[in-house]
Amino acid sequence: MTLPRLGGGLDARGAERRSGRGLQEFPPGLSGESPIWESSGGEEERRMGGSGAAPLAFGGLLLGMGALVVSASEGLGVEAPPEHFLYQGKHECHFSNGTQRIRYLERHFFDRQELAYFDSERGKFVAVAELGEPTVKAWNQDKDLLRGEMAAVDSFCRHNYEIHAPFAHSRRVQPKVKITPTDNVESSPHNTLLICTVNRFFPAGIEIKWFRNGKEEPKVWTTDLIRNGDWTFHIEVMLETKPERGDVYTCQVEHASFEGPVTVKWEPQSDSARSKMWTGIVGIVLGLVFGATGLALYLKNKKGQTVPQPAGLIS
Repeated sequence: MTLPRLGGGLDARGAERRSGRGLQEFPPGLSGESPIWESSGGEEERRMGGSGAAPLAFGGLLLGMGALVVSASEGLGVEAPPEHFLYQGKHECHFSNGTQRIRYLERHFFDRQELAYFDSERGKFVAVAELGEPTVKAWNQDKDLLRGEMAAVDSFCRHNYEIHAPFAHSRRVQPKVKITPTDNVESSPHNTLLICTVNRFFPAGIEIKWFRNGKEEPKVWTTDLIRNGDWTFHIEVMLETKPERGDVYTCQVEHASFEGPVTVKWEPQSDSARSKMWTGIVGIVLGLVFGATGLALYLKNKKGQTVPQPAGLIS
């Protein structure tokens, strides 16, 4: 069985030449999928995978391959292919230190098994499964094909990196940091759970530490990195502790959007301080209530009084 070719190196400009369409851009640093061709019961369906990889005309080859295998199975007793099968091509650009080092991979899959791939660092195709060895041998003998694959390093990878790098690589969004204390701790009713919430930041790389009186607290719990759906991230780091009077807790965040570490502090309140705070709050509320009542009575009495007329107007 011969593998369908994906077009001799997927690249934006090459796709324009083959399909007559405009440039097909693809986000840098991400794995790109070429169109996926599915065959089921002799019917062919095309659906696009990834984010805008150029369309490639190998669907007819794939359908022909399926028909050829079925025909051979009828005459030679070979096991027929499954009713539904999938051939998939993936094109990947791996960047190191910007564009100083670029590795281009063109990978071929049948169902979930990778059969072969082209590696720009090796300058040839490599067979992953035995099924792909005959095709890889033939492809590696085609010098024009290999030159076309190597050209994808510049025409596809480097070209799209220059387009998308300002957003995907250089974008910076500063996180919003806050500390939330809660006394509802199952392990000990006397402990407090401090939650350092870091939200809406980009890129994903971030470092968060808890300190107590300037000393780092090693026993913390961290949630998984959560995607907000708008190219920003969210994460929480929790510290269970027993606060004492005079303690100062600090959540320190280091991120590419900050020039240096950013800290948010939290100090526990004593029982007397809490009592004074609630006393003040109650006093303010009572004052507002009585003040509003007195003002309402004053306005009501003033409205009911008879205004005396000047003496000169009495007949």
